[in-house]
Amino acid sequence: MEDLIESILDYVRSDYTDYAVMINGEWGSGKTHFWNNKIRNKIESIQINGKKYTTIYMSLYGISNLEEISKKLFIETTQLMDKNLRKYMDSKDISKIPEYAKTGIDMANFFGVSQNGEKIDYAQFFSTDDKVLCFDDLERANVDVIDILGYINNFVEHDHIKTILICNEKELSTKLKSSNLEMKTFIATYLLDKQGDLEKNDKPMVEKIRDKIEYVFDKANDYERIKEKLIGETFEYAPKFDYIINGILMRYENNPDLIRFLRENTGLIISTFNKSGTRNLRILKHALNDFKKVFEMVNKSYPNTNNRVMQTMLIFTIAVSFEIKAGKITKDKFVNIKDNEEYRSILVSSRVLMDNRQFYIREFDSNYYYNFKAEYRFFKFIEYYVRTRIFDLKIFRDNMETIRNTIDTENLPGYKRLLTEEYWKISDDQFDGVIEEVIGDVQTGNLRTIDIVKLYAYFSYFSRKALITYDIKELKNIFFNGMNISSLTSEYCDNVEEELDKIAIDEVTEDMDDILKHFNNLNEQLHDKMFREKAEDIFKCIPMKMEKFYERFDKECMDIPIFKYYDVYQLFQRISCASNEDIVMIKEKLINRANKYTKEIEPEMKNIKQLKQVIDDYNKGKETTIKIVMLKDLSKELGNILEKYKMTLLPKKEEKIENITE
Repeated sequence: MEDLIESILDYVRSDYTDYAVMINGEWGSGKTHFWNNKIRNKIESIQINGKKYTTIYMSLYGISNLEEISKKLFIETTQLMDKNLRKYMDSKDISKIPEYAKTGIDMANFFGVSQNGEKIDYAQFFSTDDKVLCFDDLERANVDVIDILGYINNFVEHDHIKTILICNEKELSTKLKSSNLEMKTFIATYLLDKQGDLEKNDKPMVEKIRDKIEYVFDKANDYERIKEKLIGETFEYAPKFDYIINGILMRYENNPDLIRFLRENTGLIISTFNKSGTRNLRILKHALNDFKKVFEMVNKSYPNTNNRVMQTMLIFTIAVSFEIKAGKITKDKFVNIKDNEEYRSILVSSRVLMDNRQFYIREFDSNYYYNFKAEYRFFKFIEYYVRTRIFDLKIFRDNMETIRNTIDTENLPGYKRLLTEEYWKISDDQFDGVIEEVIGDVQTGNLRTIDIVKLYAYFSYFSRKALITYDIKELKNIFFNGMNISSLTSEYCDNVEEELDKIAIDEVTEDMDDILKHFNNLNEQLHDKMFREKAEDIFKCIPMKMEKFYERFDKECMDIPIFKYYDVYQLFQRISCASNEDIVMIKEKLINRANKYTKEIEPEMKNIKQLKQVIDDYNKGKETTIKIVMLKDLSKELGNILEKYKMTLLPKKEEKIENITE
């Protein structure tokens, strides 16, 4: 960096120059900061032959015509400046007029300059013999870049004024090619058609149009020609980011806990910054400022959060900031991911199923978390904060409670430590205590039944390795009894294979078979219990809360054999008390359901047959009324449903189905 500074100073010191120099670098990389803090003061300290240079800095951002450049130069250099304004600037140690002052005044009236009522040519009123001009944000001007460079060339070539241009040439090139693209495409297509090239199949149409645009509207070549004439040297601004990042961190010196954490993890900051693929320090500053909020909220509400979790939050905050703010992705890439569990499941599915829709998430994870292992890698409250600028306290608490209960080992109960981290990470002096704590939890049935199964795999392994004194027979008794007690309060597990895949022990032995068989029996009972409770809760809405019944039946019961789990006689009592209209509605729902989910609801056919029989028995000898007719129609349709199973679903089991329908 010192070599770059010295090269620019050598240019300023040269007696005679007829060229400008350019500092090229990416947006947000600190080019303007470099000018203000490293270059400007050194230029203004130079004295050559008794002449001392002053600098004039001008951002071209938003400039819409060349006259605005002349106005800005005029304001900075004219000797006619209002004395009161100059006095104010001197008292405040201001070296240039603020932009708001420049735009808020009428130039001619302010300085008392007139030309017989004619429009003023501001370019006639400034003197620049002892000035060094710096034009920044060339690529962000709203004037044709070729025109701006031609305008600046007048100072450089004819007046030999030292001039420095600061820009992002990559963005400049993009701008030159993309300006008025619709008009260029229309004209290029017209010319291709007139020349008879439009219908030829020698190359793709897109390539033809692009080549014609470049041939007819070759602004890039115009830029290269005038640049070759105007720019004598181009310096690539590639700062040493470790030094700059240390400077950025100094802004947090008044927060001792935060600055200590950031300094301890400077390597992670630099690594994540480099992985972003940009050189945009501005985004990094915003990201660290966002992390300041995250750090303070976590320390305030969850002060004992694991350091590894905090490091992962730091990486995630910087990574998401760059992905969103650098324009790499649209903001909705993360919107539908609700938590870390879903994020992890997407990673698994994208690897196993090669789901291209999730390709971005996989790339994000492998890029930013490469060589960094962490169970919890997606923080919804951080993503939401970066994306919307709203710090949602509910999402924050939900995330942090999940972390505290599953990841943060300092606060985890023993059984979760075994299930969520490698057992060898438990220190020797803690291991025996963890084992006894887990045994106690198993014996009292305080754990989920599926967790007791997973824990048995670990304890069986520990027993074989002589890490614990319990033998296999003793362990089986403890865990069998524990599962029995647990099943009284546990819920049905519908993802058994997925849960068992989380066991981090490769040596699963045959003694697991007995445990799994017992668990499957208990889990099947929990499955039936769950549906019995669901059936009771839903069918009790008949006949008094029919709207609620329809809503829940449609959402929860269409593809499950819910009638298997409810007493047929109670169900008939409820249906018979319903209105005639509701009986018709129930009949139609059953017909549609049987047509759509024939196989799924097969297990309930025994109860459907029984319901039909109960309805038929009720109707015998009854005087014909509308309700009786509706109930007969319902019975008839139940018969049709049963016939469907006899005819189509299981042709190899006709005898069994006939027994049902008889």
